[in-house]
Order: sequence, then structure tokens, then C-alpha cells
Amino acid sequence: MHAPIRDRWSARGYDPHASISADEITDVLEAGRWAPTWGRIQPVRFVVGLRGDATFEQLASTLTRGNKGWAPAAGALILVCTSDAADDAKLHDYGAVDLGLAVAQMSIQAVSMGINPHPMAGFDASAARAAFDVPADKRPMVILALGRLADDPTLLDPDVADRDSQPRERLPLSEIAFARRWGEPFAAAQ
Repeated sequence: MHAPIRDRWSARGYDPHASISADEITDVLEAGRWAPTWGRIQPVRFVVGLRGDATFEQLASTLTRGNKGWAPAAGALILVCTSDAADDAKLHDYGAVDLGLAVAQMSIQAVSMGINPHPMAGFDASAARAAFDVPADKRPMVILALGRLADDPTLLDPDVADRDSQPRERLPLSEIAFARRWGEPFAAAQ
């Protein structure tokens, strides 16, 4: 497996003093821009805040309580939006797929640059819509935190340090990849 995919994980223990440059953010955004898109519609849009600027502060203010504790230590927060076509179910659904692909590519790009990505759904989308004048035909779906991991454990809340120290696990392929019928595990030598 490609190392940036294998090494990607959603940490919370960011160094609140580490920064991420505008050039680095641009590279991450380019990865999202070049993600696959259904029918070349390119519905994904970004609102970008670097720690210390007004956009970052507004994005941080929309986070729900679980994320408010750790995400403001990120070097950047990116609101990721896609189409919200109430009259076109296909565009609505495919826009969400395009957004997921963009966030995945942005995450892999970030990891390749030594930056930790953490996508979050825990934010007030209505507040984000109002704060940034998001058009009615777009829907805010994800805030992507980008940060550098803290080397000094004293910078972290003990709960954050504990959560980040937990093993990263996924279900085995035998439980999620099937062949012939649902529940029958896929095996390479079938």
C-alpha cells in the first residue's frame, strides 16, 4: 500500500505553535481540485483559514463541543462544500461523492508533506453557511483540520493525548469485501 495512505490517521494532538504555510495549503487544495469528478461538474468549493486569521476564527467558532477543544491548535481549517441541488438527486448525491474524493486526496497530499489531516462533520453547517455567505446551491459538509503533531506531550490535553495513543484499527477485509453474495468474503484465489 502507498505509504501516505497507510500512514494517514485523524490525530487531535496538534502543536498550537506550528504553522502551515500558504504554499503548503495551496498544494493540499490542488490535490482536492484534481480529484475525480462526475461528469466534469467540479462541484467542490473551499473556504480556507490559516490559524490567526479571521476566516480560521470563524470556522473554529462553528465547531461542535468535541472538536472545539483540540481543532483550534491546527495550522489551518478548510470548509469543504459541494452541490446542494434539491431538484437534482443525481447531482446532489454525486456532489457528495466528489467531495469525499477531494477530501481523501487532500488528506493523502497532506500526509505526504508531513501534515496531519483530520476531516470533521462535527460543526454547525448553518452557522458556516451564514458566516461565509455560502450560496443556497452549495452545502457545507466537512471541515478539514490540518496540523503538525505535537512533539511535547505537555502541549496536549490529557484526553487528547490518550485518544491519539490508541491503536489505529480497521475491520479485516474478510468482513467488508464480499464476492458472489453479501457476507461471503472476497478471496484473491477464487
